[in-house]
Amino acid sequence: RMLGRVLCTVLFVGALHCQAGASQGHISVVLLGATGDLAKKYLWQGLFQLYMDQVSSGHSFTFHGAALTALEPGQRLMFDVLKDLSCPPDEAPNRCAVLKDQFLKLSQYHQLKTAENYTALNREIESLLRQEGLEEAGRIFYFSVPPFAYTEIARHINSSCRPPAGAWLRVVLEKPFGHDLQSAQQLAAELTGFFREEEMYRVDHYLGKQAVAHILPFRDQNRQFLDPIWNRHHVERVEIVLKETVDAKGRTSFYEQYGVIRDVLQNHLTEALMFLIMELPANVSRPEEVLQHKLQSFQSLWGLEKSSAVLGQYQAYASQVREELQEAQDYVSTTPTFAGVLIHSDSLRWEGVPFLLTSGKALDERVGYARVLFKNRAYCTQSETLRDAGHSQCKAKQIIFYFGHGALDTPAVLVSRNLFRPVMPKDSWKEAVAQSDLHVFGQPLSDYYVYSPVKERDAYSVLISNIYHGRKDFFITTENLLASWGFWTPLLDSISHQSLRLYPGGVENQHLLDFEMVTGGLAFTLAEPAELLNPTRQMPSDYRAIQSKFRQSPLVSAWPEDLISQLASDMEKAASRSVARSGQFHLALSGGSSPVILFQRLARHHYAFPWKHTHIWLVDERCVPLTDTESNFFSLHSHLLQSVRVPYFNIHPMPVHLNQRLCVEEDRGTELYAKDIVALVANASFDLVLLGVGTDGHTASLFPRSENGLEGAPTVVLTESPVKPHQRMSLSLPLINKARQVFVLVLGKGKHDITTLLSRVGHEPRKWPISGVSPSSGQLVWYVDYEALLG
Repeated sequence: RMLGRVLCTVLFVGALHCQAGASQGHISVVLLGATGDLAKKYLWQGLFQLYMDQVSSGHSFTFHGAALTALEPGQRLMFDVLKDLSCPPDEAPNRCAVLKDQFLKLSQYHQLKTAENYTALNREIESLLRQEGLEEAGRIFYFSVPPFAYTEIARHINSSCRPPAGAWLRVVLEKPFGHDLQSAQQLAAELTGFFREEEMYRVDHYLGKQAVAHILPFRDQNRQFLDPIWNRHHVERVEIVLKETVDAKGRTSFYEQYGVIRDVLQNHLTEALMFLIMELPANVSRPEEVLQHKLQSFQSLWGLEKSSAVLGQYQAYASQVREELQEAQDYVSTTPTFAGVLIHSDSLRWEGVPFLLTSGKALDERVGYARVLFKNRAYCTQSETLRDAGHSQCKAKQIIFYFGHGALDTPAVLVSRNLFRPVMPKDSWKEAVAQSDLHVFGQPLSDYYVYSPVKERDAYSVLISNIYHGRKDFFITTENLLASWGFWTPLLDSISHQSLRLYPGGVENQHLLDFEMVTGGLAFTLAEPAELLNPTRQMPSDYRAIQSKFRQSPLVSAWPEDLISQLASDMEKAASRSVARSGQFHLALSGGSSPVILFQRLARHHYAFPWKHTHIWLVDERCVPLTDTESNFFSLHSHLLQSVRVPYFNIHPMPVHLNQRLCVEEDRGTELYAKDIVALVANASFDLVLLGVGTDGHTASLFPRSENGLEGAPTVVLTESPVKPHQRMSLSLPLINKARQVFVLVLGKGKHDITTLLSRVGHEPRKWPISGVSPSSGQLVWYVDYEALLG
């Protein structure tokens, strides 16, 4: 019995004892995305720390790493990470070696890609417990995967991987939790269909940082000092800051979608703000009381307006985006990499007090802190040299929760000596020895009472421990999440076109990003120097595209960037006309590589597109799960849907995955999709269908000499592709030809031969399916770039 042998390993004196007969139950930990960056950097180390902390608790453990990677390469990747795990410095080397060896034996890798994989994992856990004679205490599933994969994974866990009655389930979710209020609501609604609220633990790793986690306990333990001064009569302002020296290089794909406000302010800094300004509950260790008071604080905040923020972008960002995302030289990014935001509350306690949240990349130092600065009415007549400088009433009075890095390079709580000596828990915080050469906010460290953690712990280790203990107050509930997005989304909408202050980056920024409070908001203190103004910030000038005929239909041709820009504009015009006419726009989109740059263009430049009234349909789909990178829907979601505000119920992926099977005829996926089209699309006539062309002349998933879809009654069909994955689902040619408009996009030198051929042939859909595209009462327009057209 492997598990029993591991649990009963005898160590040297003072170490572990055999747990046989004394087990409080078994816990299975499943880490999804076990070979990803986050898992490598933090999560496996956090799980190992949990094992070290709890190995003598009476619980037994197994750790299951999981990913989409096949078994053998996945095992290699995972165990390469596990070999580098480390123990804290105070752990005896012999005990560390044994614990690490045990942890490796208790860890195994699984490929979790299909419904059958999840069923097999469940059987394996149950079989192990039977062999060892153990009761199951609970299961932890840690989702270290992109949010678009959450729903399918949640479905599999709920249907085939839940623990038995009497054991608990804890599902851990990583940010981003949506892009704005609407997308957060959609994601929350999907997850609520599979998990109860008490089973979900949304991670904001800042809540695991020791200085952040101590804000509420500090306020609670120092009520006697703080009650009289923690209010608008005594607090001058509150600053919450996270500065980084690194830029976004290597992460511009993520950053273009999110930007600094979504990445840092909406979550990390807002959570710290809530801890500072919420009314203290009677019992700060009761999660439901803490949540209730946090929600009340959200309700007290004034709505944010465009004038509430100052925004910047470091100078090299645009070129990094163009290089990494292969954008055109005239591409303009409106993504802020720096933001200062002014927040106010109308609560009796905080009315009139400014809360300043600031974060940015490519700044002068790496540091994070929350600083409460108190008003100071004292005037000291005598020279500072003649008094006890440390306790002088004329010094600034402040309390600083120092998250880490910076001058101190450690988490810390600092309280000005001219305020009070704080009460701090001696088991977890120790008073630091003042270093005379260090200064914080212009004052020597000796001016503060300084406390640092007795044992510094990584944020993820703290949070994983809290998940194990079921401590929900360190995590973001659905209500909390939606309240935060409800607060930030109006600002994000209002600044989507706001001009950004360019800054050079690093120490060269000097005073360029300094801002001040002005009537109603914030403004940069200095005018922007002319030499920083970048010509690429101007919108590209109009261009002239070749317009003529191709196969007796209108042709638009230009260089690829210009062609995509024109196509996106034409799609937006078609959408606006359709919404004005009927109140909605039904758009059917093809997969493949050609539309990707179009999707990105629509997401980043067409803010007036009526997404709210748009229905998105698929022209065709590969018979793979929707979270597979081969899936057309996966590509569409990655490059467009997660960046725009299409209502959840307006998105219609093809039902290729039914009854845990892929494209089985008896599952009637084609009939389901056809019924949806008939029910929602007037006369089954799409407003716009976007098609591509294969080098063999196929379009959608209608291939030469196809037995299905080129003619006849069925509107949605299953087809066979000559390349893997072979099975496809597709709209039929007759259905495509019922559309009001059909746009065909053809890009690249590789398409020159088929383009030349199509210019000469007639209507021969059995040889070249694209030649059969001829809307019966609509318009066909060809968008062909110069390379495809001219070679």
